[in-house]
Amino acid sequence: MEGERMRFFRRLVAFTVFFVTAVVNSERSDTRFLLTDNAGGGIRHSEEYCAMYDICGARSDGKVLNCPVGIPSVKPDELLSAKIQSLCPTITGNVCCTEAQFNTLRTQVQQAIPFLVGCPACLRNFLNLFCELTCSPNQSQFINVTSIAKVGSNLTVNGIDYYITDNFGEGMYESCKEVKFGTMNTRAIEFIGAGAKNFREWYAFIGRRAGLGVPGSPYAINFLPAAPESSGMKPMNVSTYSCGDTSLGCSCGDCPSSAVCSSSALPAPPKKGSCSVRIGSLNAKCVEVAMSILYIILVSVFLGWGFFYRKRKMSPVSRTKPLINIPNGGVIRRINSQKDENIPMQMLEDVPQINSGVQLSIVQGYMSKFYRRYGTWVARNPILVLCSSIGIVLVLCLGLIRFQVETRPEKLWVGPGSRAAKEKQFFDSHLAPFYRIEQLIISTIPDNVNGKAPSIVTDSNINLLFDIQKKVDAIRANYSGSMISLTDICMKPLGKDCATQTVLQYFKMDPQNYDSFGGIDHVEYCFQHYTSADTCASAFKAPLDPSTALGGFSGNNYSEASAFIVTYPVNNAIDKEGNDTKRAEAWEKAFIQLAKEELLPMVHSNNLTLAFSSESSIEEELKRESTADAITIMISYLVMFAYISLTLGDAPRFSSYYISSKVLLGLSGVLLVMLSVLGSVGFFSALGVKSTLIIMEVIPFLVLAVGVDNMCILVHAVKRQQVELPIEGRISNALVEVGPSITLASLSEVLAFAVGSFIPMPACRVFSMFAALAVLLDFLLQVTAFVALIVFDFLRAEDNRIDCFPCIKTSGSNAELEKGNNQQKPGLLVRYMKEIHAPILNIWGVKLLVVCAFGAFTLASIALCSRIQPGLEQQIVLPRDSYLQGYFNNVTEYLRIGPPLYFVVKDYNYSSESRQTNQLCSISQCDSNSLLNEISRASLVPESSYIAKPAASWLDDYLVWLSPEAFGCCRKFTNASYCPPDDQPPCCSSNGGSCGLSSVCSDCTTCFRHSELQNGRPSTTQFMEKLPWFLSALPSADCAKGGNGAYTSNVELEGYESGIIQASAFRTYHTPLNKQADFVNSMRAARDFSAKLSHSLKIDVFPYAVFYMFFEQYLNIWKTALVNLAIAIAAVFIVCLVITCSFWTSAILLLVLAMIIVDLLGIMAILNIQLNALSVVNLVMSVGIAVEFCVHITHAFLVTSGDRNQRMKEALTTMGASVFSGITLTKLVGVLVLCFSRTEVFVVYYFKMYLALVLLGFLHGLVFLPLIYVVLMGKGKRKTNSNLGCIFQILK
Repeated sequence: MEGERMRFFRRLVAFTVFFVTAVVNSERSDTRFLLTDNAGGGIRHSEEYCAMYDICGARSDGKVLNCPVGIPSVKPDELLSAKIQSLCPTITGNVCCTEAQFNTLRTQVQQAIPFLVGCPACLRNFLNLFCELTCSPNQSQFINVTSIAKVGSNLTVNGIDYYITDNFGEGMYESCKEVKFGTMNTRAIEFIGAGAKNFREWYAFIGRRAGLGVPGSPYAINFLPAAPESSGMKPMNVSTYSCGDTSLGCSCGDCPSSAVCSSSALPAPPKKGSCSVRIGSLNAKCVEVAMSILYIILVSVFLGWGFFYRKRKMSPVSRTKPLINIPNGGVIRRINSQKDENIPMQMLEDVPQINSGVQLSIVQGYMSKFYRRYGTWVARNPILVLCSSIGIVLVLCLGLIRFQVETRPEKLWVGPGSRAAKEKQFFDSHLAPFYRIEQLIISTIPDNVNGKAPSIVTDSNINLLFDIQKKVDAIRANYSGSMISLTDICMKPLGKDCATQTVLQYFKMDPQNYDSFGGIDHVEYCFQHYTSADTCASAFKAPLDPSTALGGFSGNNYSEASAFIVTYPVNNAIDKEGNDTKRAEAWEKAFIQLAKEELLPMVHSNNLTLAFSSESSIEEELKRESTADAITIMISYLVMFAYISLTLGDAPRFSSYYISSKVLLGLSGVLLVMLSVLGSVGFFSALGVKSTLIIMEVIPFLVLAVGVDNMCILVHAVKRQQVELPIEGRISNALVEVGPSITLASLSEVLAFAVGSFIPMPACRVFSMFAALAVLLDFLLQVTAFVALIVFDFLRAEDNRIDCFPCIKTSGSNAELEKGNNQQKPGLLVRYMKEIHAPILNIWGVKLLVVCAFGAFTLASIALCSRIQPGLEQQIVLPRDSYLQGYFNNVTEYLRIGPPLYFVVKDYNYSSESRQTNQLCSISQCDSNSLLNEISRASLVPESSYIAKPAASWLDDYLVWLSPEAFGCCRKFTNASYCPPDDQPPCCSSNGGSCGLSSVCSDCTTCFRHSELQNGRPSTTQFMEKLPWFLSALPSADCAKGGNGAYTSNVELEGYESGIIQASAFRTYHTPLNKQADFVNSMRAARDFSAKLSHSLKIDVFPYAVFYMFFEQYLNIWKTALVNLAIAIAAVFIVCLVITCSFWTSAILLLVLAMIIVDLLGIMAILNIQLNALSVVNLVMSVGIAVEFCVHITHAFLVTSGDRNQRMKEALTTMGASVFSGITLTKLVGVLVLCFSRTEVFVVYYFKMYLALVLLGFLHGLVFLPLIYVVLMGKGKRKTNSNLGCIFQILK
């Protein structure tokens, strides 16, 4: 917006420049005459003769008119001659101008000098054009008066032919075409030449006769390349200076063709895409080809090994041994066969170690012994266990009294230690916070036939814009009893008017000016002359670039624009809790309410569309998001609860279902999950950690999905025990059977979730911390409170008490129920696993096919990973019905300018002894590889640099402002105080009178003479003394380089007296950034660019844009993801290794988990899910969740004896059904409900990713993992006879 503020004086400058460049030989006039026939026939065209001399009148607008007098040139006095040569060194001897004409020339060209003084060669050529026209002693040889007019009683010049060679025109244009006007981030030719593309267009602009009050020449100047031979005239052909001339050298930014600059290589061209290989018509990436070759090799080796193994003589296999429950030594024996005899509890506790059984690891043995004793103790003391465990969690819940929710985006997505956060804090505290943006986008609706949107620049639409502006101006927001309006909070760079960016500025924001200024014609005129015409200047006195107020156009075809973009810059404050911020937020809420309730109907009634946003919109919509999916989440919980209640109970039998059902047990389990979540939130709230909306919405669902699995497995394990056993025996046996695997799964999940706390993004780090503790508490409650609840529920069923109403006891015996339980056939899933699933997997061909298929998908996923883009689309995190959805779409479609980009210099040493001034600036005498020259060079390749324009340089403008050549800028009174330009008070009367004639400023002189500067540069003291003058100097027609408004917040003056400026900024713009990848790449390019410059210049430079803080995470998101995934998988591997003491088992589990994660990444690429902190957290959590699909099958495989095929069949029969019903289906039913979420982030990052995870976990856990164990594992008869057995097993 600072760039927009500067447009104010730009416009003023430009319009006067037009006036300047064309009026050099004229003065002011009072009347305007039409062109007449040639009236200068009596003029002699020869050397030492004039075609015009002296001033004979003035137009009504004050522009002076010369006398068409053909007289010999006149010898000036010594003083006038010295003055003329100081400005026009090519003119010596006689002249064709009076002192009044020369003073007019000098006064007018001073307006153009600030634009060009940075490039001396251009300035000299430009001055020569008008010096020769005004004062050349041979004027008549190339000037022919073609038209005269009568003003009063005098004849005055009304039109001339100016014969001038094309060589001069070409040389002048080439020396000036690249000269930069820093404040506006554009070329000076845009202001003094209306953007001319060649010297002929420049001549046409200069020679155009202006109407009354319009900048330009008071008479027509017709530039011609050659004079008629019969006239005896010769074209003016003064030598021109190249911008690369060493004596008048320009900077590389102003003269890229200079020899010293051509040696500086341009920035590298845009990087090409990743390596690719063309195979016929197919263009494949190198990684894809590599994965294909690797797959062919691996499949060939695997098939070769398979055929070789097939031919080997297979040794006889032993029969499958059942799982055995052994209290001492860790041997487990299954007691679920109907042929088994009833074993009393005492016998179970005293069974000796069976040598022919399967020997588990030392750790598993200790775990089995612990769970044996613990299960018995819980079954005997259920009330104590239930009350104590719940009591501890309730104590943690007390921390909820300090519960707070963090909704500020910068606190959610940016780590406090991040580089971007530190740079933002430095920028805000040393310079100024970036302004707040309130915006309206009004657009036309595309045609149904050709899909092209009609132009929005019509009378009715502009009148509608005035109506909308009237309503916005009328907003009054109540804050602490005071009424806040836009004028109270808006940014006002140079006066009392808001710097609103809208085409209404071409009418000074006044609807009364619409018809008087010319309506649509005036708008279209300003599109092309916004930098020059005074009538196009904004109400806040800056030029308004139409590209900031229009959208949907191509190139510079502003009239084709299909959208009005209205931007209200509002002052920002560092303190987000202060009154200034609260006042702005109060107005913003009223602004959004107005847009919804009044502006939308207005715009729609005119067959237009409206999108709108405020600075606080995202934060407010994120708050609303917390309630947008409350119903969806509750339905998901209810569905999971209903499923739990069904799966925990026995097969429905009408006669006994009201007793055998487990609805109350399922509800109790869900409540325990909620308690674990509340305990986690309470614990961290007590520590002062704020919660987030993601925690409130996702963690309950996540913990419920994880906790339900263990609940189902525990209940199913108890139900598998013989009813004849006492309840203590059934509980202890069940815990021995599934306790180790539940412990392994839960510890793995906790560690995997905890790894997410290393992610620097606060929202994801806090989420991971809360989730890890919640899962840990849930596990502890499951093995304590839930086991106690199982005891109560089974005692209830045995006592014939009704589920959900345990106080009601039915009559009769439970013998029928017990008989049913004893004679109950295996369930459908158990029979499927035993009779269909396992036998199919035992087929040799199926094994080969499954391994090849899973390997193919994993390698394909590795290749697809390169297609995953970093980022997080803003539309995804918002509710689908949010008004910001349409706004962000319109921003992408219509905006034609990119975000402002600042290059911030820290500790700039401006002292005379330092070279840093020349290392930074880009005007004459500056280093060719200076910061600003390099920025200008980078803007030539925006495809790779993402820099759209050269930088606006306060340093360049300050040095020009100080220069004696810019004699209208830095001036002082006789008392050494600051003297403003002649067109500003007190030099210019504030009541609208004539400027420059006041005696107040008649004695003002330039701040410095050439002799007082050191090689054209100020001394340390001079720099220090005049810098505050520059920053407070208002820009105007006489001096466009004033720094007030343009650079007020770009330089920190605190402590600058020491010779060090702690912070200063040079502003440019990024190219339009439409995709997340564009934002990430632009930030990376800017940082690489500044790092390179910092290293070469030995100056601390960093880039800053307001969006950097939110996109920094994506610069290294892949590294963050891979490191955290590696840590999570390694943690699971270590836990599994410690518990199983089997390296191969742990390694296979690690392989399968890695395959699941890689496959999930491949699905992310297929579904176009971006890589960001949310997906990284999901991937890390996927490691923990995927463990559940694998660890129970792994444990069952380990504790089963027999050959590999028998062990696989027994593991699938024992645990396969539990994994499918208790893990897969519970997660599946809960995840499916999320597809109806109103927030896209739930659909993309929770429904899609979790659904893919559930399916991948099911396939890998129940299909691929058993086969891998069959292929890679040997027989399961491992024995340990000492405490060193675990070590031997690992080394084995």
